[in-house]
Amino acid sequence: MTGQDWIEKDFYRVLGVAKDADAATIKKAYRKLARTKHPDHNPGDAKAEAEFKEVGEAYAVLSDPAQRQQYDQLRAMTGGARFQAGGRGGGTAGFEDMFGNMFGGGAAGGARARSAGGAGGFEDLLSGMFGSGAGGFQRGPQPGADLSASVTLPFREVAEGATVSLSVDGRTVNARIPAGVRDGQKIRLRGKGRPGDAGAPAGDLVVTVKVTPHPVFTADGTNLRLTVPVAFDEAALGATIEVPTLDGTPVRVKVPEGTPSGRVLRVKGRGIGGKGDLLVTVQVVVPQRLSGAAREAVQAFGIATSGDDVRAGLMDQARQ
Repeated sequence: MTGQDWIEKDFYRVLGVAKDADAATIKKAYRKLARTKHPDHNPGDAKAEAEFKEVGEAYAVLSDPAQRQQYDQLRAMTGGARFQAGGRGGGTAGFEDMFGNMFGGGAAGGARARSAGGAGGFEDLLSGMFGSGAGGFQRGPQPGADLSASVTLPFREVAEGATVSLSVDGRTVNARIPAGVRDGQKIRLRGKGRPGDAGAPAGDLVVTVKVTPHPVFTADGTNLRLTVPVAFDEAALGATIEVPTLDGTPVRVKVPEGTPSGRVLRVKGRGIGGKGDLLVTVQVVVPQRLSGAAREAVQAFGIATSGDDVRAGLMDQARQ
């Protein structure tokens, strides 16, 4: 960032803080804007990306007491106006003329002499005033970069929540994975990325969570789902059955008389993290083989219910 940038840019306006704002206010404003304007939250938005960079530049200067003092002095001296480094041109007064009026012709003449020599008068003058390196002001503390990682966890650990150790950027980071994370979901861990310069915040760590499927349970938000086989007589006559839960303790569920295959029974408070419910889908099992006695019983059932047409109205509905 050059001295001209310091004159042209109002860093207090960029962060939306007053000129007498303390360090805590500046840091809070920066973090809020950085989250809002971060490219991860605005994919493909060039304007948001440019504003994110402006916010970073502003914070780098205003978060450093020495640079902030220099910036305030320069802005107060110039009034925040734009000056040309090479003297007069296009009718705009040069920075050297301002110093000529302030300190006399000798000061202005010296500035012009440096400008004429091709060394960049304006920048050289600022360098002499504030002790910055040749060509402009020194860069302020920069926030740390965001880092990414991925982890594969069993369904049970994801459903209950887990703490994992990740190898990131040559160091070990302990990350808390909250209960109920979906397969492929990204978790942003604030301040767990690459450390920033002295006085600047660390970046974030973005963790992509992959979930190994469970043979029985699936997640539906904070609810848990499973399918439970039910015998024909249990579905027809009603029954109370035992159903597994994620914590290993079975619960008793009442299957109402005449329950069809596919009906969902709800057990309150037995979902993920104790917040959701356990959703039990009934699957009526049709026997693959029947004994002689069982076959006779089914035939007798068919005769007893022969007056009930389970497909009544199907043809009429199909013609609509």
